[in-house]
Parts: sequence; C-alpha cells; structure tokens
Amino acid sequence: MFLHLNVHKYTRTSPDEKIHSQIDHILIHRRWHSSILDLRSFRGADCETDHCLVVPKVRERLAVSKQAVKKFDVERFNPRVLNELEVRKQHQIKISNRFANLDNLGDSEDINRAWENMKGNIKIPAKESLGLYESKQHKPWFDEECLGFLGQRKQAKMQWLQDPNQSSVDNLNNVRREASRHFRNK
Repeated sequence: MFLHLNVHKYTRTSPDEKIHSQIDHILIHRRWHSSILDLRSFRGADCETDHCLVVPKVRERLAVSKQAVKKFDVERFNPRVLNELEVRKQHQIKISNRFANLDNLGDSEDINRAWENMKGNIKIPAKESLGLYESKQHKPWFDEECLGFLGQRKQAKMQWLQDPNQSSVDNLNNVRREASRHFRNK
C-alpha cells in the first residue's frame, strides 16, 4: 500500500538469511484506514527475534470532553489521616464550626452562592486537617547497570551476526538469559 524499498517491506528473515518474507501485518478497521499515514519495517530494532519491527505512522484526531479535562484538576484529599482519633475529632470540630456560621446567613442568598459557601466550608477544613493526597512517584528501574546488560546483549548479537558458529550462539543465549533475568529482577 505504501511505496518503500523492498528492504523495508519484508518483516521476517529465515535463519539461513536467504529467504525474506512479509508475514507481519497491521489490521485496522475500514473506518480508520485513512488514519494510517505510513507503515514500514525497521530491521535495526533489537527485538530478540527473527522478525522485524513493524511501525505505522498514525494520525488520530481526538475530541476531549470538558468533563474529562475537569477530572484532572480536582483536588484529592488524604482520607487515611482520619484513622487517627485526634485528627478526626479536630476535623469534626472545624466542620461543625463552619456550618454553624452558615445558619446565620438566612434564606435570601442566591442558590449558587449558597452552594459555593457550603463547598468552601467542606473543602477548607479538609485541606487544613487532612492535607492533599500525593500520588506515588515510581522510581525508574532502568539504570546504568541495565544499560550495560543491554550493551552486552547487543555486542553478543553483532558477534553472532558476523560469525554464526555454535560458540557465538551459546554466548548470545547466555547473555540474553542473564540480561532477561536482570531486567525481570529490576
């Protein structure tokens, strides 16, 4: 469907490196077929297989609803703090004091303004006594040691490609096994 050199069309190379075939494809619904701008195989990707990486360029137009945008702006409180008895009592006292002030306002107030007052009377004490929920920051697992294992694996593969004998195959398999074990442990 896309004009490329033959070397970018095949997706699998046989072990004897004589037969090239195009057996990996991307399936897409007819409705979205015009979203695929380009598709080709990348031979240089280190995928640990005899298949090439097939990568499409996709143009997608997404509509974001206003509700979805507002979801991410919501302040989240930390309710686990309420497990402590002292904090819970202080929070109850703060809220009851705030709602006692609401009784003095009267009925002549606009409904939207009354709602804003009520929302503020709940949010402000919660922010003071509970605090905001902090999302966990995950430590990145890929470090210099992993980069070293990746370099060893790449070097063993290049050695096997240049000289495909049994010792280089065994070396490649051992390095792959060690690298995979290390990546899983990380």
